[in-house]
Amino acid sequence: MNPLKRLASQTAVYGLSSILGRFLNYLLVPLYTYTFVPADYGVVAEFYAYMGFLAVLMTFGMETGYFRFRSAGEDDPNTVLATVLRFLILANGGFLALALVFQQPVAELLRHGDHPEYIWWVAGILAMDSVGNAAFARLRAEERALRFASIKLIEIGANIGLNVFFIVLCRQAFEADPGSFLGRLWVPEIGVGYVFISNLAASGLKLLLLTPQFRGALTGFDGALFRRMLRYSLPMVVIGMAGIVNEMLDRAALKFLLPYDDATNMAQLGIYSAVFKLSILMMLFIQAFRYAGEPFFFSYAKQRDAKEIYALVLTWFVIFCVFIFLLVTLFIDGFQYFIGEAYREGLHVVPVLLLANLLLGVYVNLSIWYKLTDRTLMGAWVALTGAGITVVSLWLLVPAFGYEGAAWAHLICYSAMVVLSYGLGRRYYPVPYEVLRVFGYIALGLGLFAAGRWLTDELAWHPFVAGSLLLALYLLLVAVLDGRRLLKAPDSRRRREMKTRRTPRAQATMRQATMRQAPSRGPAAGWRPSLRHIDLALAAAAALMAVVSLVLDDVAKAPLYALLAYLLWRLRDRRQERAEPERRDSTRRPPSHARPIPNAGSDSATSQAKVETVAAQTDRRR
Repeated sequence: MNPLKRLASQTAVYGLSSILGRFLNYLLVPLYTYTFVPADYGVVAEFYAYMGFLAVLMTFGMETGYFRFRSAGEDDPNTVLATVLRFLILANGGFLALALVFQQPVAELLRHGDHPEYIWWVAGILAMDSVGNAAFARLRAEERALRFASIKLIEIGANIGLNVFFIVLCRQAFEADPGSFLGRLWVPEIGVGYVFISNLAASGLKLLLLTPQFRGALTGFDGALFRRMLRYSLPMVVIGMAGIVNEMLDRAALKFLLPYDDATNMAQLGIYSAVFKLSILMMLFIQAFRYAGEPFFFSYAKQRDAKEIYALVLTWFVIFCVFIFLLVTLFIDGFQYFIGEAYREGLHVVPVLLLANLLLGVYVNLSIWYKLTDRTLMGAWVALTGAGITVVSLWLLVPAFGYEGAAWAHLICYSAMVVLSYGLGRRYYPVPYEVLRVFGYIALGLGLFAAGRWLTDELAWHPFVAGSLLLALYLLLVAVLDGRRLLKAPDSRRRREMKTRRTPRAQATMRQATMRQAPSRGPAAGWRPSLRHIDLALAAAAALMAVVSLVLDDVAKAPLYALLAYLLWRLRDRRQERAEPERRDSTRRPPSHARPIPNAGSDSATSQAKVETVAAQTDRRR
C-alpha cells in the first residue's frame, strides 16, 4: 500500500478520536464561556495548564520509549510494556499520595486557598491518565486504531455528559427548587469545580475500559531494560516539558505577569484562553498527525525511500494546515459565536495563534531527525532553547502588551525552533524537504488572508463571499500545483523491485565507472548566480514586505506583495524544473573528452571491459 495513503488512513482513524472526539470536548467551551464569567473560566484554564506540565512529567517520556524499544525487536513486547506500566503505577501512586497530604499548602501557593480540593481532584485525573497512556501506547503500536478511538470517544462522551448534567441540569434545578434531588447536587461554592469532578469520573471510566490491555503486562519487569529505557526516555521528559512551556506557560503565568489586580488578571486569562480555543482545528489536526505519524516514522525508517516520503509528508502537512488557517481566519465572523460575547474582544490574536500552531506542526515533522538517530539529548537542547525564548518573550511582551504579547511569544518561539531543528536535521539526518514549496504555501496563505481583509474592509465585500472565493482559489492552486504529485507518490514496493534488479555490487561498480568518467571542475568553476537565485531573492523580499505590511496594518499593499512573492517563487520553481532534466542528462552522459576514442589506446577500452565483466559476473551469481 502507498505509504502516504497508509499514513492518511491511520490519521483519519485516530482523528475520529482526536479531531471528532476532542472537537466534541471543545463544545464545552461555549458552555463554559456562556455560563461563567471570564474570571471563573480563567481558573479552569489555569489548572489545565498546570495539568499539561504535570502530565509530561508523570509519564517520564515512557510512551516514546515504549515505541522505540518495541520496534527495535531486541526485547519481548510484553516485557517492554510491563516495565513501563509497573513503573508508572508506582510513580503516579506516590504523586497522588503527596497531593492528598499537601493540598492546602499548594492551594495557598497558587492563590486558591479557599478550594484545596482542586489540588487532589487534578492529581487524581493526572494519575489515571498517565497509567492509561501506557495502554493507549500498546493499542497504537498494535495498530488497533478502532479500539483506541472508541475508548477515547466514550471517555469524552462521559465528560461532556457529566458537565451538562451538573452545570446545566443541576444548576437549573437548584435555581428552580434548591430542595429537589437534582438541586441538592449543585453546590454554588464548588462552581467551576464541577469541571474537574466530571473529568475525574470520565478518567476513571476510561481506565476501567483499558483493563484488557493490562493483561499479561503486570509481570516481567526487566531492570536492565528499564535502565536503558530511562536513559532514552528522560531526555524526552525535558523535550516534553520544554514543549509544554512553549504551549501552556502563557496561560499558567499570565496572571502573574499582567500588571493588574488578581480579578482583572484572571479575567484577561479567561479571555485569552477562550480565543485560544478558536485555533482548535489546527491543534486537533496536529494532534491526530502526532498519533499516527510517530509510529509511522519509526516503522518506515528502514525503507529506501523513507527520506523522500518524509519530505512529501511535510509538504502536504503544510498544505492542509494553511487550509485550516484560511478556513478560520476568512470565516472568523462565524467562528466568533463559538465563545461568549464577553470573550470576543480578543479575536484579533487568532491569526497569530493559528500561524504559531502551524509552525509547531512543521517542527513536529522536522523533529524526526533526533528520534530516528537516538539523539534525543540534542532534541532536548532544541526544545530548551525554544522554552528559553518563550520565557524571555513572555517576560518582555506580556507586561507591555497583555495577552497579545503572549500570542506573539508563541510565534517567535516556534519560528526559532523550526529554523534550529531544520539546520540540525540537515547535518544528522538530511531529508530533502521542499523548503521553498513549504514556505511558498505559507506565504500564499498569508497573502490570501491579507486579501480577505482588504476585500472586506476596503471594498466592503461580504465576509462569506470573500472567504469562499479566496478559499476556492487556494484549493484550485493546490490542485494545479501538487494534485498530480500526490497521485504519483512513490510506492515503496515498486521502488524496491526496481532497485533490486541490479545487485549492490553491480550498482557500486557502475557508480565508480560514472565517477571516473565525470569531468573534474577546475578551481575557476565556482558558484555563479543564476536567474533562479535572483527569482528566489526577489520572492523572499516580496514576502518580507507582505509580512511587514500586515504588522503595520497597511492591509491594502500586503496582498500585492504576497501575490508578487508567490509568482516569483513559481517562476523560480519552473526554471528549476526545466533545468533538472538537463542536469541529470549531463551527469549520466559522459562528456566527449571522457568517451573512449577508437584506436587512441587500449586503456579506456580495457577499463570499460572490466566494468562490463564484473557486472556480468555479479548477475550470474545472483
